[in-house]
Amino acid sequence: MAMYIESVPNRDSPPAVLLRESYREDGKVRKRTLANLSCLSAEVIEGLKVLLRGGVAVPSADSVFTVERSLPHGHVAAVLGAARGSGSSAWFGSAPQDLQPVLQAMLVARLLEPASKLATHRMLHDDTATSSLGRVLGVDQCSADDLYRALDWLHEAQPAIERRLARQHLLGSTLVLYDLTSTWLTGRCCKLAARGHSRDGKRDDPQIVFGLVCTAEGCPISVEVFKGNTADPATVGAQVVKLKERFGIERVAWAGDRGMLTSARIEQVLKPQGMDWVSSLRAPQIAQLAAEHGPFQPSLFDERNLLELTSQHFPDERLVVCRNPLLAEERARKRLDLLAATEADLAKIAAATQRARNPLRGEQAIALRVGRVIEHFHMAKHLALTITDTSLSWTRKHDAIAAEAALDGLYVIRTSLSKDKLDANAAVGAYKSLAHVERAFRSMKTVDLNVRPVFHYNEQRVRAHVFLCMLAYYVEWHMRQRLKPMLFDDEYLDEASASRASAVAKAVRSEQAKTKDASKRAEDGLPLHSFRTLLKDLATLTYNITHTALNPQAKITLTTRPTPLQDKAFKLLGLNPACTQ
Repeated sequence: MAMYIESVPNRDSPPAVLLRESYREDGKVRKRTLANLSCLSAEVIEGLKVLLRGGVAVPSADSVFTVERSLPHGHVAAVLGAARGSGSSAWFGSAPQDLQPVLQAMLVARLLEPASKLATHRMLHDDTATSSLGRVLGVDQCSADDLYRALDWLHEAQPAIERRLARQHLLGSTLVLYDLTSTWLTGRCCKLAARGHSRDGKRDDPQIVFGLVCTAEGCPISVEVFKGNTADPATVGAQVVKLKERFGIERVAWAGDRGMLTSARIEQVLKPQGMDWVSSLRAPQIAQLAAEHGPFQPSLFDERNLLELTSQHFPDERLVVCRNPLLAEERARKRLDLLAATEADLAKIAAATQRARNPLRGEQAIALRVGRVIEHFHMAKHLALTITDTSLSWTRKHDAIAAEAALDGLYVIRTSLSKDKLDANAAVGAYKSLAHVERAFRSMKTVDLNVRPVFHYNEQRVRAHVFLCMLAYYVEWHMRQRLKPMLFDDEYLDEASASRASAVAKAVRSEQAKTKDASKRAEDGLPLHSFRTLLKDLATLTYNITHTALNPQAKITLTTRPTPLQDKAFKLLGLNPACTQ
């Protein structure tokens, strides 16, 4: 026999609520009414239904659970789980026991809310927490000094952690990417701070320079901080020594831009160490190569828009001449625009020398104004200037313009690798893969991790801060690989690139990515996100600290149920948001 509650329609009156019993008699299921419950309230009836199903009825949810505090939690669960899955527990395993959760918290906080260490301490502390991170890791009562002690330990542990990453990602690899960037510091006390070429346009502030070593796919492996006035080529030697002595990698090919892997650096550093390289030639070297082999006519290039040759000026190297028609058109347009802008400003100076009232006079005064214009547009090589005490005139150097135009759209890849190790098309692709490092710099400096500005003045802590940002990007890189179906990232880019006739051609998004761009939705209909907005969406899954009326001192932690989008993200990451301890 089984009892249940049934609602029976009653014409124009409210339905009758009946307590009934079902039973089997002579092989048939029969039922009978035990009581009419229509006079009872809806809450009591629902409680009886729970009891009949074997549950425990309570008078009201509010009288059972009282929510003391709700903290954003989903983004913490996602990043912390991804960090542990990427190996962070092993990275910090040799740290003192009390510092291990602090290091985890600093790593995750750099992805969630990048800020100064003091601001991170406020975010973690229980009284001022803006997420569940401090409670989950048990560092909600840590002090600011704990964060600085953890940073000092991280500086000492950097060689061991980088060695672990190199063994994991570089063994068996033949190509590493290396590039350099800069960022500014606040204050004047850091020994690394110096004035040099700023990639951020912050000419008034001292800066540091740091170089990043990545795998061919863009996964970061190592970072090194240099003084702010260190030239790009001067950093190569330190990185070569690091790979060979610290990581034990004897033979590898370096991919770097032409300002990094100069001919002098190749001769003085890479060749003596037995290293290979993939780089490119500077404009004067391309002109020299064109003079040696004759003008590079478009008819020389096949459907792949590349031509492989050798030169006596670059012995034991293969040169791949690439021609990009779209780049040629853009450079021609830009040159004409700059010439027109330069001549427009020169015309204003010439008019000032001929005005009736207070004309501009003196060869030196006119030359100073002309110099500012020429320096701004960098067009001195294409203009012949005539300056007197009372006039200014100019003509275009048509031969120089034509000589430069003949090289429009041309760039030359240089490599020491043989064809059986790297064919011409792959050499172009290897050089273009430096875009992965640029993407890492963009993420570390602006979009996600905000390595700048650097507030530390201690040299070791500046290095540790940059290294912490690199580890955070390592976690982000792996998260992006797993979350591609939910992001605007192109999941099928490698397949689309493989279908191109040549690596010289512009990379195009796959048809699946174009569909995502147009619809703004994934294949399952859920909305797409950027990495940052996806973290914000995950943050709406909350961590609730509650207690019951029976025992207010016993705290019960409850997490909200994930939305379909959040559930998809956690499944892609292989995580359970309720299990973060």
